[in-house]
Amino acid sequence: MEYVEPIRSKQQIAAIKSCLKKQSLRNWLLFVLGINSGLRISDLLLLTIDDVKEKDRIIIREKKTGKVKDFPLSDSCKKSINEYLTNTDNRSGWLFKSNKGTQAISRIQAYRIIHQAARRIGIKEAVGTHTLRKTFGYWAYKSGVDITIIQKLLNHSAPSVTLAYIGITKDELDSIYINLNL
Repeated sequence: MEYVEPIRSKQQIAAIKSCLKKQSLRNWLLFVLGINSGLRISDLLLLTIDDVKEKDRIIIREKKTGKVKDFPLSDSCKKSINEYLTNTDNRSGWLFKSNKGTQAISRIQAYRIIHQAARRIGIKEAVGTHTLRKTFGYWAYKSGVDITIIQKLLNHSAPSVTLAYIGITKDELDSIYINLNL
């Protein structure tokens, strides 16, 4: 399995959103919901329309941990979900329904969607489905959210695990010492 990175540029995030929206509202929603929820791809792909339709929160049982995850949807998520549901024939069942039947898209297909969009906009770093979750954690950290809160959101065992996971490098940490100058 390839080690993937978070997307560290808001311009690249906007470019991927634009690229995916032109391709498919389903694929665009997968990206938007992924980077704004921090859910693992295994949990994203299990979402149904009933899980999100006219809802302010998502309540699921995580596939990996078995824990209940209950969190509010941001305005951008609610707007994206509404736009998708308004413009799709998909009225019930899987939120990210495959075009080839009644099942949800596979992890492999989700990887292709995210990876190909990243390549199309010129991202050369390793990008995959886990990039969505890492991007959520990275931007939460960059916006000032305490690392221990992000640790809890991502169900990590220690803040050091979360820092490594979201790609906060030694250079970034060193820059705090260099630039603080109280």
